[in-house]
Amino acid sequence: MTMKTLADQFGQIDIYLFDQLLKGRLDGLHRVLDLGCGSGRNLVYFLKNGYSVFGVDQDPEQIDRVRSLAASIVDNSDEHQFQVAPIEALPFADESFDLVIANAVLHFARDASHFEAMIQEAWRVLQPGGIFFARLASNIGISDRIQHTGNGRFQLPDGTERYLVDQRMILNYTRDLEGELLDPVKTTIVQDLRSMTTWVMRKKTDEDLAESGST
Repeated sequence: MTMKTLADQFGQIDIYLFDQLLKGRLDGLHRVLDLGCGSGRNLVYFLKNGYSVFGVDQDPEQIDRVRSLAASIVDNSDEHQFQVAPIEALPFADESFDLVIANAVLHFARDASHFEAMIQEAWRVLQPGGIFFARLASNIGISDRIQHTGNGRFQLPDGTERYLVDQRMILNYTRDLEGELLDPVKTTIVQDLRSMTTWVMRKKTDEDLAESGST
């Protein structure tokens, strides 16, 4: 019998998304949306384990790749679950998903209003009780090594330009969206070249809000 490797089971999943799986937080979820899904590197586990998986990307070639990946794993895979679409204008109904993934994509925002639009759309399609997972570039730990180029975007030491958040922004968005952090804000500094922050929050239910006095 051939022994399956971790890569067979999980693909090239982001290690911090894998951490959420290990913690059991994604058990019992059913509908997953990957924003800026690329070729589907974060979706192998979900496709292989009976989740209903959707994705959007603005690159048609990437959508072709993720559709091929899904078809190789799931019989009768529906290609319409993967669409060319911008994150700020998602082609899905309100509260359609249990899990929304935004991995290494929100920092491509053009400015603050574009970032806001993407966050609001992600939140719109997430159902109460669902989980929002994001990894995005931030200024945490490298603020003395970046140069502001305007509109909330910064030149990083690695030569790229990104829209950067800080911890205050993440905490303020979590509060204003009436979400709750499932983990503390965690940041990895990559050889002083860039800083990647993990943001995991749950969308409160009406019951949660009533208990906290928010409604």
